[in-house]
Amino acid sequence: MAFAGVLADADVTAALAGCKDAGTFNHSKFFKACGLAAKTGDELKKAFAIIDQDKSGFIEEDELKLFLQNFKADARALTDDETKIFLKAGDSDGDGKIGVDEFSAVVKG
Repeated sequence: MAFAGVLADADVTAALAGCKDAGTFNHSKFFKACGLAAKTGDELKKAFAIIDQDKSGFIEEDELKLFLQNFKADARALTDDETKIFLKAGDSDGDGKIGVDEFSAVVKG
């Protein structure tokens, strides 16, 4: 698990269980349930680096689609609608991707 040592396994498991069915992912609920919402700015930067698979400095739509798999390898991919809603929530400057400051803001909700 990429977040081992950062988040409690039980919290991650519970958060993933809460959105296991297509169409049930809610980023705000997920960030609270897994414990990310309570993390410091530095911890969120580390989380961002895990999710930014291609190390571009941004989380793009294709990385968001596979967002849950960063928490557990066999987690489902987000639906297209879930991905678009998540991207819209995090992309405050409208450039089609989420930077580290935007990520921190959407996690803190």
